[in-house]
Amino acid sequence: MSRVAVIGAGAGGLAVAARLAILGHTVEVYERAATVGGKLGRYERRTAAGTFRFDTGPNLLTLPQVFSDLSLCLDLVELDPIVRHVFPDGSVLDSSREPGWGPDWDRLWRRAKRVWHASWRDVLRRPVDSPLALARMAWRLGDLAAIAPGRTLRGIGRAHLPDPRLRMVLDRYATYAGADPRRAPAALLAIPYAELAFGGWYLRGGLATLADALLDRCVDAGVAVHTGATVTGIDAAGGRVHGVRLGRIRRPADVVVSDVDAQVLYRDLLPAPRRLAGLTDRSLGGFVMLLGVRGRTPGLAHHTVYFPRDYDAEFDAVFGDPGRGVPARPAPDPAVFVTAPDDPAMRPDGYESWTILVNAPPSTEVDWDRSGLADAYGERILAVLADRGLDVRDRVVFRQIRPPREAIYGTARHALLRPANRGPVRGLFLVGGSTHPGGGLPMVALSAQIVAGQVGPAG
Repeated sequence: MSRVAVIGAGAGGLAVAARLAILGHTVEVYERAATVGGKLGRYERRTAAGTFRFDTGPNLLTLPQVFSDLSLCLDLVELDPIVRHVFPDGSVLDSSREPGWGPDWDRLWRRAKRVWHASWRDVLRRPVDSPLALARMAWRLGDLAAIAPGRTLRGIGRAHLPDPRLRMVLDRYATYAGADPRRAPAALLAIPYAELAFGGWYLRGGLATLADALLDRCVDAGVAVHTGATVTGIDAAGGRVHGVRLGRIRRPADVVVSDVDAQVLYRDLLPAPRRLAGLTDRSLGGFVMLLGVRGRTPGLAHHTVYFPRDYDAEFDAVFGDPGRGVPARPAPDPAVFVTAPDDPAMRPDGYESWTILVNAPPSTEVDWDRSGLADAYGERILAVLADRGLDVRDRVVFRQIRPPREAIYGTARHALLRPANRGPVRGLFLVGGSTHPGGGLPMVALSAQIVAGQVGPAG
């Protein structure tokens, strides 16, 4: 029986802890926060009208089957539409399973299907730690042509979609991976395919209930979960791990699994700091505003995105151009993503709980604490929504602003490879959105499956 220490109780850390405990290992999880869940955060606001609740992290679950073998208790609701898209000309496109957006989209869809099946078969469920590991796809020439190494998601969209609205819809999927569609690989076609072919889901009570279910599974499997426990270092000598340190306290372990950002692990937790190549390209941040809204809003779907007239101007702003000395900055006219779940558990009767998400530079690029910047930008976003036909400024009961404090996905997915799940010393493994196969709840769950397979059952 091996002793396993898991650093971090995000979705990846909890999922791998449960899997390893089921495999017979003795598992302890150390989470520096007072609660588990990582980015699966929640916020609650009590008012005279009642209690408003919000997800402050992921607001859509795709591929829920990746959690099925953990036997979680999840109250799933399939969304239809998954997302409502509102364009500057006032037109609307709803995305649902096989949305039927015309022959141009259908041709792209056939290509996306090929990319998805190649990714699922050869990449997403296997360790990938070098370009050679990706080469296993190369002998299938049809797959290679669909994946189009060297081409961007934007380039594929322009080649297939004359309708500028459909190109904007496709571009938005690059932001799921924290990336600029003008630089993101064409292989990200797998993201819209997975969402639209298999559906998008909500959990009654909010997506943060997934963290509750994972914690319950860990406890049932005998995992010891310690909150308020900050791991300050990993003991490693002779080419293998020996445990973790919490300040002056040492916890022995035969296996260490890290659910913290890969760059933080390599830079701050290993005995000899290492530079992890390729992690300088940081992802988008997310400017979040939580609103308690009086009344009900006709025409508002669970998820609604309001596109700007010039989408490129948004990417120019939030990514900047470091090579030319152009700093990243908040976009003055961004796409605005509104989540308003019709869930009585999340809002008082006669009110709505809105989570507004806007792509933004990460906190390392913009000083959001500068006097009044976050509040002023919140006002700007409400004015942008009003300009696009959704003026709720006279219905807002309260507003809570959460400016970016970290990049959403750690590293922008402008390249196919992410840091490997196996660390640089024996017995060290990585899970979570900053490692292979990438960000988002399904990918994080798959990273846990990969690591559990690499560790194997207790001897």
